[in-house]
Amino acid sequence: MLTDKISYNIKKLLDIIGRPVNLMEVCGTHTVAIFRHGIRNIIPEEINLLSGPGCPVCVTPLKDVDTAIAISQLDGVVLSTFGDMMRVPGSKQSLYHAQAEGAQIRVVYSPMDALKLASKENGKTVVFFATGFETTSPSIAATIFEAERLGIKKFFLYSAHKLIPPALQALVCSHDVKVDGFILPGHVSTIIGSRPYGFIASDYRIPSVITGFEATDILQGIMMILNQIAANKAEVEIQYKRVVREEGNQRALSLLYEYFEPCDSHWRGLGVIPRSGLTLKEHMKHRDTRTLYEIDIPNTQEPKSCLCGQVLRGIKKPTDCVLFGKKCTPEHPVGACMVSTEGSCAAYYKYSLRTDHG
Repeated sequence: MLTDKISYNIKKLLDIIGRPVNLMEVCGTHTVAIFRHGIRNIIPEEINLLSGPGCPVCVTPLKDVDTAIAISQLDGVVLSTFGDMMRVPGSKQSLYHAQAEGAQIRVVYSPMDALKLASKENGKTVVFFATGFETTSPSIAATIFEAERLGIKKFFLYSAHKLIPPALQALVCSHDVKVDGFILPGHVSTIIGSRPYGFIASDYRIPSVITGFEATDILQGIMMILNQIAANKAEVEIQYKRVVREEGNQRALSLLYEYFEPCDSHWRGLGVIPRSGLTLKEHMKHRDTRTLYEIDIPNTQEPKSCLCGQVLRGIKKPTDCVLFGKKCTPEHPVGACMVSTEGSCAAYYKYSLRTDHG
């Protein structure tokens, strides 16, 4: 089998390297795939896999959730959002609980659904709580294009978008954890390509590989990183070549940056990272909820004892948290990492804790 051959090569490369290595999977989908395929049971224990800040639900800070809740409680406003944001805890409650108390919140499957909602809501303002990485942000830019084309004036955005490369730069600059190599996200990279990650190799000498999501993809990605470490090289390689190109999707990027521009943004666990978010450009500010309403939400602290922020930085594993599997479960999450199916805590709970306890 191909996986057996790759596993053999991985062991040989580790013998050459002669020390344990820390590899960080940046993408939440990779975290889940690694558990689902049993990758940890295949690779040698000298390879320590760390989860990074690649879950958009998890990195959305409390203040953005609290602001979205406040918007949903305004008269004449309907807040629309993706379903995985509904149960993310704010400082006092989640969108789900706010909805139960009467807030006008609608779950949509795409931003275009939110636009259709705006075209049907007589006299009401529809605000789309726009979260996610570069994978989803071009579709939201396309929705703005449609709103302008159709003249739908009651459609607005509350943008909480995040950009992956600046977050990785913040991670490697922090020195909180030593990362020997990055398993870079496949989905995000279909949009941005490999070039935006170049600084990881050129400035920090850390090997990186853009990797797919099948078992052979992940094992091959790990092998490619180890090859670089063994050869004392640092490059950004593409394992996921059937989807990812070096230049990315130029049409999607062109559309995205026609309507958005980078801005400083707050990440749960990482703090404020320069130019790591997206805000509407000046000619689109009439679609920005921040220009429509003045909502002053104070900064709040994460729940006591919750290690979500440290999990997102690869400093801790979910099982290090005293709340994990006890006070914090997918049914009753304390931190955002237990909410999303791509969250590290939720993945550990589903594939590790339940396996251990039958």
